[in-house]
Amino acid sequence: MVFSNKPLRIIIVFLIACLPLFGAANTVSDTTKTTTETAVVSKEKVSEPADETAKIREQIEEVKNHHVLDGHEFSIFEDKESGAHYGFPLPIILWDNGIQVFSSSKFNHGEAVAESNGNFYKLHHERIYKTDASGTLTGDEHHPTNVAPLDFSITKSVLSIMVVALLMFLLFSGLAKSFPKNGGISTGAGRFFEPIVLFVRDEIAIPNIGEKHYKKYMSHLLTVFFFIWFLNIFGLTPLGINVTGNIAVTFGLAVVTFLITNLSANRNYWGHIFWMPGVPLPMKIILAPIELMGLIIKPFALMIRLYANMFAGHFVLMSLIGLMFIFKSWIGSSLSFVLSFAISMIEILVALLQAYIFTILSALYFGSAVQEHHHEEEAHH
Repeated sequence: MVFSNKPLRIIIVFLIACLPLFGAANTVSDTTKTTTETAVVSKEKVSEPADETAKIREQIEEVKNHHVLDGHEFSIFEDKESGAHYGFPLPIILWDNGIQVFSSSKFNHGEAVAESNGNFYKLHHERIYKTDASGTLTGDEHHPTNVAPLDFSITKSVLSIMVVALLMFLLFSGLAKSFPKNGGISTGAGRFFEPIVLFVRDEIAIPNIGEKHYKKYMSHLLTVFFFIWFLNIFGLTPLGINVTGNIAVTFGLAVVTFLITNLSANRNYWGHIFWMPGVPLPMKIILAPIELMGLIIKPFALMIRLYANMFAGHFVLMSLIGLMFIFKSWIGSSLSFVLSFAISMIEILVALLQAYIFTILSALYFGSAVQEHHHEEEAHH
């Protein structure tokens, strides 16, 4: 018997088209169930790394805030797994209907309520609030409405300032005593710092103030130069010290410079501010308020320049270090390490540069305060 090729082809095409209907494929419910299970597993696999990354970022933000902000205890290291804190407590000094003095260990790293003479205090975001025995804080989380007593505590920044002040006193008193003992030749560590002292005198004080008046400002210029420099260097250590990145500290330094400038200024200085010689009367009236504003702008610029540079440097450096824990790859972590190392080297230079800028601007202000204008006035007449 002979079969035609055309009907055979039609039968084969028909059978192939019907195979999906009679094959052993999954049912609709089975297919949906399998797809759903696969999506759930995939979502769990994606969400676990995402949650872990978010947790790491929170820890990095906490470490950055811990580093750049002041603290009521000197905490060097904290083990998150065991909850152990490595450091030492500092004295708490409050004024609340009398002086209240106790150790910061009573706060138990901010987890407990401290009691002193029947008063209860809570440490919240490094601010101390008066509360009850249970530690109740009213208001929102970031802005409690509880009474905040006057805080004169020895914080981490205050302790660092005391250490630097003691170090400078011992270092430069030893340098001063070594001159008469060794015929005008410094010994020990003074051999390194003597050229720097001469640099401040010869390259900063004398050119900007003048040889007639520079000596009475040298003590302040040397103090602020080495004070800022030493604190900046200590801020690069792993101790979590960021004193010059605290605007209260830079404000204090700027206020001292402001007071010295204006209290030691001569009458020519004040005359050029309130009644500038050689200028038409209408312009004097316009320029006087502008010059008066300059008295405030100058120390404000000193304060912001030092604060912003040091705070930003610490924040960027801590952010780059934190990226090593987020990337978790040899390429990303290595790149973050190289960038962190490079920024650290730059920060060493910035630490000295900021001390130099603050000192030379202070010298410029002092020079303008004692500058003589006799020849200028005679030329106008």
